[in-house]
Amino acid sequence: MEISGAEIFVKSLQKLKVDLIFGYPGGVVLPVFDALYKNPKLRHMLVRHEQGAVHMADGYARATGKVGVALVTSGPGATNTVTGIATAFMDSIPIVVFTGQVPTALIGNDAFQEADIVGITRPCVKHSYLVKDVKDLAQTIAEAFYIASSGKPGPVLVDLPKDVATNETKFVFPDKVKLRSYKPNKEGHTKQIEKLAKLMGEAIKPVFYVGGGVISSNASVELRKLVRHTHIPITETLMGLGSFPSDNKLNLGMLGMHGTYRANMAITHSDLIIALGSRFDDRVTGKLDEFAPNAKIAHVDIDPSSISKNVKVDIPVVGDLPDVLSKLNAVIKTNHVKWKEKNEEWLNQIKKWKDANKLGYKTKKNVIKPQFVVEEIMRVTKGDGIYATEVGQNQMWAAQYLRLKNPRTFLTSGGLGTMGYGFPAAIGAQAAFPDKVVIDIAGDGSIQMNIQELGTATQYRLPVIIVILNNGFLGMVRQWQQLFYGGRYSHSCTEFQPDFVKLAESYGAYGERVTKPEEVGPALERAIEGKIPAIIDCVVEREENVYPMVPAGAPINKMLLA
Repeated sequence: MEISGAEIFVKSLQKLKVDLIFGYPGGVVLPVFDALYKNPKLRHMLVRHEQGAVHMADGYARATGKVGVALVTSGPGATNTVTGIATAFMDSIPIVVFTGQVPTALIGNDAFQEADIVGITRPCVKHSYLVKDVKDLAQTIAEAFYIASSGKPGPVLVDLPKDVATNETKFVFPDKVKLRSYKPNKEGHTKQIEKLAKLMGEAIKPVFYVGGGVISSNASVELRKLVRHTHIPITETLMGLGSFPSDNKLNLGMLGMHGTYRANMAITHSDLIIALGSRFDDRVTGKLDEFAPNAKIAHVDIDPSSISKNVKVDIPVVGDLPDVLSKLNAVIKTNHVKWKEKNEEWLNQIKKWKDANKLGYKTKKNVIKPQFVVEEIMRVTKGDGIYATEVGQNQMWAAQYLRLKNPRTFLTSGGLGTMGYGFPAAIGAQAAFPDKVVIDIAGDGSIQMNIQELGTATQYRLPVIIVILNNGFLGMVRQWQQLFYGGRYSHSCTEFQPDFVKLAESYGAYGERVTKPEEVGPALERAIEGKIPAIIDCVVEREENVYPMVPAGAPINKMLLA
């Protein structure tokens, strides 16, 4: 029996156990949407903008560890996905984006709503496909999901012409995907792991430097065993937050441009850095030629092209982190090092750095400090929620003051720094975990980038809470203008903004504005109890800055401190 490409699309996703698609219909994908109508078991959520669809798929993927799926039409529908795809690419998030395309006979003829989305997105996808024959569709979808989720994860684009969706063939779905030119190396080399274990035993000032790869590979359990056994302190990148409990004494907090004093000092004075699933990006390293000048560097990553890309590595270990860390734990247990005693002096030095410059802020009577809002979110939720952020000061305060217990509970745009990411990502997470408290920590500028997705949240009764740290500025832009541009606030004031309470209510959501510190906690509690989408508009100190801060181009031990 032959069936249409649209039906093959639905059956293929069901074979892959996809339970949710985020999308927006349009002319050339109507055959696919008609097939979805006939298969209600495969849920679809109607977004209000295609960028929102991709961010929702991204947030769903980060929160669940599954592949997120977005479906949009051709032309502007496809081009509207580019920012979301680039966001996922920079942070190595497994999503598959299906874009409609004009019929194959019209490709290249400037047909109505035609865009070369494969060409447009080539620099920001892990792989892409233009399906030209319905007979290839099932195999292509299987390959797309395999590529997106294996090795170093990333976005895959599948461009689907209308005639491929309407033509018919037999449905044959592959049991297993094998690609001759794509075989990620999962197993870490035993000799390299043994070298690393030996170096860890000899090091006087070792530090684990942990990135998002630990979370995306589900290696947090093995990491926690390793850190607790060796008593080696750990610092996390923005993408690595949640990989190790924030309240553990061995956790130094985030490092880099807005990292903690103790983390940056520990990295600078270390004699061994063990990098796990991280990429030594510029926000972490600061001035490269002064980064960790006395340290040997070991780097574990499944992507060999990431190793020694930015920083020269002494011990490379290519492999999947769960495999490598499991083997490393086994080796370390046999080497009889008294880890606690060995690292005691180093940990005492780190404690002195912590005591000298703790994270903190000055309070003012009847003035809400943005850091306090994040602390109240932690107090009210007891750290058991899922927390998304927008980008800017709100993102950095969240990274500094959230106390995360588990991985996949912090969703943020790290590499691309996409304003407007947090709210749709939070919707994606809430759709996956309807009973969880999901909060988007936002700025008054960034929340307006995708505020239309309140329509999606209310339509599907997803009780995402947006907490706006409203300072009437594009806060991080203003901070840089204050510190480095003579206080000339050129076009960074956002005082002309909507009434966020009325805006929430117009969508059928809950809205509340708070202006005093004692109002923040009760407002959060009311929003949680309401079980509908909510905006809490917190009027915060207007010119509060994020500290510590490493100026651009400076080494990470040269911090501006509060």
